[in-house]
Amino acid sequence: MSLPTIEYVDQWGECSVRPTDGCSEIRWFDTTSAMEGDDFNKFLAEFATVVEGSGLTGALVDAVQFRMDMSKMSIGWRDANIVPRYNAAGLKKFAFIMPAGMPAIGAPPQKEGPGDFPTAYFATRRDAVAWLAD
Repeated sequence: MSLPTIEYVDQWGECSVRPTDGCSEIRWFDTTSAMEGDDFNKFLAEFATVVEGSGLTGALVDAVQFRMDMSKMSIGWRDANIVPRYNAAGLKKFAFIMPAGMPAIGAPPQKEGPGDFPTAYFATRRDAVAWLAD
């Protein structure tokens, strides 16, 4: 069993490699309430670097504490600059742990944007990790 390693951390969150769970992970902090779009993009670029170096085929985002105003986010930028890196790294599954009540929780996994992998949304870490391992 390999222990998780934190590969990147700043005021917004941390990126880790979790070999036992078969994934690279973002854990957002509640400080993201002050996050701007450029901060978000920089953080995602750091996470893409972690995914590329991990050799793992799963990605997990713990977004329970994520507080950034979604209007500051550029999905187009992510689709053009980050998702191709995930595809090239061989990502097979992408899971999100979301706050209770998020409508996508429990919906069937599906491909989003230019991703070659399905994305799924979960209310618990246990369920997300189980799906990534399946």
